[in-house]
Amino acid sequence: MNGVDHRAMALAFGAVLKTKRESALLSQERLAELADLDRTTPSLYERGLRQPTIATLIALGRALECDACKLLELTIARLHGRPD
Repeated sequence: MNGVDHRAMALAFGAVLKTKRESALLSQERLAELADLDRTTPSLYERGLRQPTIATLIALGRALECDACKLLELTIARLHGRPD
């Protein structure tokens, strides 16, 4: 993507994911279970070490009872300096 720092994007998504997970009162392990992911995957996303595929983004949204589009919207807002 032009003009987008991939590390910044990964960190912004991670922050959004962590906020949503904590708001849902879920542990990383429980989120992984609900989204059918390896138990360590949410930690990797939250620390900005990995980025999800579209299918995983949708699964995370379902597990969090939050539309995947909303997760992306919040990530973009963070990238532009607007808190979620």
